[in-house]
Amino acid sequence: MKITLGVIGKCKASSPEGEIIKRYQERMKWKLVIKEQDNSTQAEEAKFLQSCIGNGAKTVVLDERGESMTSPELAHILEGWITNGASEICFLIGGADGHLDETRQKADLVLSFGKLTLPHILMRAVLVEQIYRAETIISGHPYHRV
Repeated sequence: MKITLGVIGKCKASSPEGEIIKRYQERMKWKLVIKEQDNSTQAEEAKFLQSCIGNGAKTVVLDERGESMTSPELAHILEGWITNGASEICFLIGGADGHLDETRQKADLVLSFGKLTLPHILMRAVLVEQIYRAETIISGHPYHRV
C-alpha cells in the first residue's frame, strides 16, 4: 500500500516533529511518500494538493468541517478501500486558510481531527501516527489497545 501525504508547509527532518514522523515511517510496512510545498495563495496550494492525488487513489482531506471518528473506524475505512483494490491513499493537509471547496469535493473522505487548529507540522506528525495505528489495527498488531 502506498500512502501519499500532500502537505502545505515544510518540515525539517531534524525538528522534533520530523523525528516523530521518521520514527513512525520506519515502523510502517506501507510505503509513505510526503510531498510538500511552501505556503502560497490558496488557489496555488489547491493546485499543488490536487496534483498529489495519484490516478485511482482514494483521497482523504483533513478539514475541521470533516467527519470525526475513532482510530478503529478510520482503520476500517482504509481496510475497506484496500480490500476493494485501492493501491494508494492520499491524505491532504492544507495551509493556514484551509482547503477550497473544489479540493474537498474531490475527497473520498473529509476527516476532522477536531475543532482545534494545529500547526501543519504537528498535524503531520499526528496524522502519520494515526496511519501507522491504522496499519497495526488492520494487521492485528497489539499497538492499538482497546
